[in-house]
Amino acid sequence: MKLLKTSTLLLCLAASGCTMYGHDKEGVGAKPEKAASSSSWWSFGGSKDKAAGKSVTKIDEKRTQAWLDEYEPRVREAAKGSKLEVERRENVLVVSLPVDPSFNPDRPSMLLPSTLGPITRVAKLVEGDPRTGVLVLGHADSSGKEDVNRKLSQERAQAVAAIFRLSGLERDRLSLKGVGSDVPRAANDSQQGRALNRRVEILLTPQETLKALIAKYSQPATPEKQGKVAATDQTR
Repeated sequence: MKLLKTSTLLLCLAASGCTMYGHDKEGVGAKPEKAASSSSWWSFGGSKDKAAGKSVTKIDEKRTQAWLDEYEPRVREAAKGSKLEVERRENVLVVSLPVDPSFNPDRPSMLLPSTLGPITRVAKLVEGDPRTGVLVLGHADSSGKEDVNRKLSQERAQAVAAIFRLSGLERDRLSLKGVGSDVPRAANDSQQGRALNRRVEILLTPQETLKALIAKYSQPATPEKQGKVAATDQTR
């Protein structure tokens, strides 16, 4: 029965682009009250204080690096042969999903069917390891209106996070945010740069460091910080 339910919901994603609003009270079906807000977090569990990082666990760097050494090859294997890109950054593994080949151009927040399999493989890997927490970030380029971009980035993050919830990931191990154009990978003055900036990032980290990671990305991005991010990513 559980398998049938999961298959049906995945089919719903593929066929209609629904985000399962109304599925449950606080989880994947809970529609955020202020999806377009820069400070709006849609956390699958925990209070606002926790989401804001007010009770951040001290990071054990040695243990975190050991987790990364063990986990990185497994995540790369799960993403092998797909459009997913895996990158190791400090204390996290980042699985990047480019928007252009992954979402329906006619329904911009709807994942294409070919994308569901690779994301599900990563989700099942994470679900089976209680040590791991996930933060899904939706990103947009700077063209168009800022509030529209932020809302769309939130909806895309929701679509990806839904796969993790359907795969069985507990609510206290999964959070998401749409950050709009606040954290670019490249300059937005070219078509190629804007395409790089349109993405969804799945950040994997030991669960004990998830609060610190959420707190980091809940800080408002300044123009100086945005410039540094863009310059750093262009040199990779």
